Amino acid sequence: MLELSEEEPLSPEHLDSQVQKAQEQLLQLKRQQDQIEKQKRELEELSRKQEELERGRAEISDKLTRSLVVLEREAYDTQKRLEQLRAIRESFGQHLELVEAIDPKSWNPVDVHKELSRALSTVEGARVEYSQQRSRLQANSESEGDASLPEIEPVFSGGGRSVLQWMKIGFAFSLPLIIFGFIALFLFFWMASTGR
Repeated sequence: MLELSEEEPLSPEHLDSQVQKAQEQLLQLKRQQDQIEKQKRELEELSRKQEELERGRAEISDKLTRSLVVLEREAYDTQKRLEQLRAIRESFGQHLELVEAIDPKSWNPVDVHKELSRALSTVEGARVEYSQQRSRLQANSESEGDASLPEIEPVFSGGGRSVLQWMKIGFAFSLPLIIFGFIALFLFFWMASTGR
């Protein structure tokens, strides 16, 4: 620091020199202040970034941890649903094979009633299985928004058919039995007439 002593005579050159030194010292102090303020800003920026890093790490760690739990549960539910769908598909495939194997043309006219009852039982079993599995899938689909299986009409609902249509269907199923009956009667009477 500059010190002015009262004992020294003050000459203009000496004063100019002292002023010059004071300005240089002031300029040097100003540079030091600027440098300290710059370091302060850098340290504040580093501190802010460090806080941001810690906050970001804590936030994303929490989100990732919770997401992993949710994904684990989703994977388990999806696996269960996939197993359920495979079982339903296998069951539907078996019922479809049974239903498609029904061939009224190959039935023996003597056993038409028995064959028809068996075929109706097969169709009804497939219908019951379909309805049960559809209900299960629909319960899951409503929560997940998936497409559901089409609805089927109950066997005895009429299906939108008139009484006349049902009579025609009944006649078509009974026709082989009626023909067989007429043939049996004809043979009975013919044998009875030739046996005398």
